Amino acid sequence: MNRLTVDLQQVYDASGIPVAERLEQWAQCAWLGDTASEVTIRIVDSDESAELNGQYRGKNGPTNVLSFPFEAPAGITVPLVGDLIICAPVVEKEAKDQHKELEAHWAHMVVHGMLHLQGYDHIEDDDAEVMEALEVRLLQQLGYGNPYEPEEAEQDS
Repeated sequence: MNRLTVDLQQVYDASGIPVAERLEQWAQCAWLGDTASEVTIRIVDSDESAELNGQYRGKNGPTNVLSFPFEAPAGITVPLVGDLIICAPVVEKEAKDQHKELEAHWAHMVVHGMLHLQGYDHIEDDDAEVMEALEVRLLQQLGYGNPYEPEEAEQDS
């Protein structure tokens, strides 16, 4: 069985943030490695996300999830996959704006970030198709729907 240790750093608190056990379940589901490893998931506010997004990606403003794969120095073997930085206010706003269930969107962000840590990307169309198909399959295993299908907007009666 694949094992992944999840270290949670919750430096921002809000009512919609999933409990640690759910975050761990989602990360473990998305860990496709053959050996045991460790990931840090840090839940942050918009300011910290914006600062990191600017510093490491050269982009202004906060973003939903940032992935920082661990790169060990030559000759050093350490079982670390890397760090995920998830901006709670952005995840909440996106879920609301996209008419998605908040928990399902959180699950998607964890799975998405974990796949980035393992080398998956969505810059090129072919790579995006592979990554998105894997996300959909993993989220279905967790009991969530396809995050790329548009949600039905609530109709006024």
